[in-house]
Amino acid sequence: GAKALALSLMADTSILTLDLSDNWLQGEGAAAIAEMLKENSCVSAVDLSDNKLGVEGAKAFSAMLLENTTIVSLQLSGNEFDDHAAKYLAAAITANSKVEILDLSYNMFGDKAGEILGMAIAENTGLKELKISWNHFHSQGAAALAKGLGANIFLKVLDVSYNGFGNSGAAALGEALKANNVLEELNVSNNRISVEGALHIAAGLKENKTLKRLNMTRNPMQSEGCCGVLRALQANSGTGMEILDLPDIPVNKELAELCDAVKILFPNLLLRRGGNVKLQRKSQSKVELQTQPKVVGNSQNAVA
Repeated sequence: GAKALALSLMADTSILTLDLSDNWLQGEGAAAIAEMLKENSCVSAVDLSDNKLGVEGAKAFSAMLLENTTIVSLQLSGNEFDDHAAKYLAAAITANSKVEILDLSYNMFGDKAGEILGMAIAENTGLKELKISWNHFHSQGAAALAKGLGANIFLKVLDVSYNGFGNSGAAALGEALKANNVLEELNVSNNRISVEGALHIAAGLKENKTLKRLNMTRNPMQSEGCCGVLRALQANSGTGMEILDLPDIPVNKELAELCDAVKILFPNLLLRRGGNVKLQRKSQSKVELQTQPKVVGNSQNAVA
């Protein structure tokens, strides 16, 4: 099926977006699509998520990216990519400067992949958004990945949520934030970052001027870690922070007072705790809530 489709798209000039997600293309199907994309110069967005591409698929798409100059967005989440697949993808990330959005989430990358991909990210000159959440990056691999971020001068959005960065990974992120002056959004939610790790990230925030949104929810930071992050913002008059998501933890007096002080200092900062609105700068009024349209029907209808 993939071969037949690839043949028909080889010289097609009208299709710009190709969505083949949630099929069962596997390595052989991926190879057929990849060969087509070497010839096709019109498709700019490709979604091959959840296709069991594996190492062979990673190899085929990496080879394609060394030749293709038109793809800007590439979704490859949920494809059973492991550390072995990472070396092929890293080669493409290093050499390709056209892809701006890359999604490698929900794969099986481990610490070795973190080291390989980290070096590639440091060399990349095109990526603006990288999603690599729901993998298996722990201390060593996470630190290597973060180090690559510190050297990258193009990436604006990074999602590393639902990994196992821990405190050593957080320490590397903190150092990266000191050096990086391009990144605007960072999601480190659910990464086993405790008080120590939060304070390392805070040290980076104290010097960073460009980060606009930081998500730290679902980390065991406790009130001490949250306070450290808020104090870092207090000490950085040039911070660009617009939205800060902190873990949903019991708020003690010190944290509550610090939140109030930070909101006075930065009135445009949206401060949220665990996804709720208790610490938001402005809450919707009853009138606003009453005037919002009601959604009737099931979730599918609502999405449609």
